[in-house]
Amino acid sequence: MEYTTLGETGTTVSKLCFGTWRFGKESDGTVETNREEAHDLLDACWEHGVNFIDTANVYGDPNGKSERWIGEWLADRGHHREDVVLASKVYFPYDGRGEPGPNDSGLGRKHVRAQIEGTLERLGTDYLDLYYIHRWDDDTPIRETMRTLTELVREGKVHYLGASSMAAWKLTKALWTSDVGDLERFDVTQPMFNAANTDDVGDYLDVCADQDVAVCPYSPLAGGFLTGKYERAEDGTVIAPDGARGSLTDLFEDRYTSETAWEVLEAVESVAEEVGATPAQVSLRWLMDQDRFTCVPIVGARTPDQLEENVGAVEVDLSDEQFERIDDARGADESGYR
Repeated sequence: MEYTTLGETGTTVSKLCFGTWRFGKESDGTVETNREEAHDLLDACWEHGVNFIDTANVYGDPNGKSERWIGEWLADRGHHREDVVLASKVYFPYDGRGEPGPNDSGLGRKHVRAQIEGTLERLGTDYLDLYYIHRWDDDTPIRETMRTLTELVREGKVHYLGASSMAAWKLTKALWTSDVGDLERFDVTQPMFNAANTDDVGDYLDVCADQDVAVCPYSPLAGGFLTGKYERAEDGTVIAPDGARGSLTDLFEDRYTSETAWEVLEAVESVAEEVGATPAQVSLRWLMDQDRFTCVPIVGARTPDQLEENVGAVEVDLSDEQFERIDDARGADESGYR
């Protein structure tokens, strides 16, 4: 495994983060990853040197199940808490105690304070290494949110702060609020960013680069599109293996399979053949090799074998020409963005 310092923090993490949003998640009455499978995946992370684990208070059905299973794994295996970097999130209504009340969502002080206590209890820990706001809260002044999060840092319940999806101007506003108010600031972001996605994330990433904010992108393989397991039909639709995400939802085609995405996939597959790697490994390496900011992709493997393939990305070496070939397929400009 390769390791890197997480942005401007003093914490060292594996260059891949393991995402646990499937833990305990029910789809059509079936649990995507059950407790035993979850612990097998966490064991595989440990064996491969992945020390960075991402979760959220609302992951699992009912909510909180992902955090609880991670906490049980830490206790059952006897791993030292200091050997693992844990990240969780707050914003969405938490259904673990029944029907949500009027203060059971958002980023107000009351909700954040309540949720951090539940998260720590389920994980069986005194502190979080990283605490994300899961979304921006238009109904709560960002000053209140940053003050509340700053209190958590100064009390030792949280080490660093992160922000998930939002507009670039909102991230800028939050950073400015922290700077002028002598408050803790966001050190890490979690946008959807991958080689196939050419939506307007350039301004957001420009802020991260300028402000030395680390990027931990979710959906780094474009929902599986960049694994190369999908084919294009003559009418332009996606031919997906049975059970694959592309066969389950129209959102997959709308989000991931633009004309540019197919060109990117072709470039990724050609590079993969040249370096003796899989398309997934090349796609992850392309993210890890971003040089304007620290980039640590969040992978969500379903099986230990898939995780092993993902971890193989650290063994891949892309030349400048190969990296730029993928950029060119994206229609990137000189700054690296479309």
